[in-house]
Amino acid sequence: MNEAVLVALIGLAGSGAGAFGGILISSRLTQYRLEQLEKRVQAHNNLIERTYKLEERTELQEEKLRVANHRISDLEEAGKP
Repeated sequence: MNEAVLVALIGLAGSGAGAFGGILISSRLTQYRLEQLEKRVQAHNNLIERTYKLEERTELQEEKLRVANHRISDLEEAGKP
């Protein structure tokens, strides 16, 4: 076999292996970064859910405070001569 053809085949095999390895590494890196992004999105969604629940509880407490203040006002009015 011609020496040039042998060198070309070895170069082709090396290039193919390098390209395949690069694709695998790139794929793994992309997968890792997606997993990290999914974790961050989940943490953000949990924060949003907790904030929503806190807003609901705050609104409920404010309504209870308004009712209590109204009852106090009614009692004060009823106590006046």
